[in-house]
Amino acid sequence: MPHMATEIIAFVLGVSGWVLVSSTLPTDYWKVSSIDGTVITTATYWSNLWKTCVTDSTGVSNCKDFPSMLALEGYIQACRGLLISAVSLGFFASIFALVGMKCTKIGGSEDTKAKITCFSGLLYILSGLCAMSGVSLYAHRITSEFFDPTVLEQKYELGAALFIGWAGSSLSIIGGAILCLSLNDSIKKARISYSYNGVKSVRSAHTSRQDQNNNRNGQRGIPRHFDKNAYV
Repeated sequence: MPHMATEIIAFVLGVSGWVLVSSTLPTDYWKVSSIDGTVITTATYWSNLWKTCVTDSTGVSNCKDFPSMLALEGYIQACRGLLISAVSLGFFASIFALVGMKCTKIGGSEDTKAKITCFSGLLYILSGLCAMSGVSLYAHRITSEFFDPTVLEQKYELGAALFIGWAGSSLSIIGGAILCLSLNDSIKKARISYSYNGVKSVRSAHTSRQDQNNNRNGQRGIPRHFDKNAYV
């Protein structure tokens, strides 16, 4: 596969992952109330990083925003910070990727563009790791409370936003890794071209020496025509 096509595929994967991660922030269902062990359910409780809501049997939802950021539980604050960091890193990674890709006309020389592309890949990887850490932390809290027999409050299950976050973070990491490999490809191509030019120059020098030797030998082997008086 051509190098430019590989960069385009990696860029599409990275941007797709960043979009999915960004969509998890406003998504409602980070955790949904479990119906395990209940016979009649009259309401559904769900919440995300910003609010908690309840939906009755008629489909009407009543939501309540978290009153204070400092009064929140630690894991929610950590998830907010990690997800916001992931979105910011993915945004800058997309900009650097556009500058460093070979299909664009900006970014300077080929070596400079390769380094910028590798840097954007690192940002995509960091973005994916931040998003995966935040989503996994939230999921761990849900599962630990679900399987804890001492917790008598309403138990929750994993919401759709967590699966979207895992998918987006995976795509960002994969796209970033492919972009980082583009620097190795550029280094290999530079080495191959350098070695090829070196061999070519050596061959040309050897050929020129052979030509010089042939000319000298030809000059030595030219028959000389002497006058008859030279033999007297």
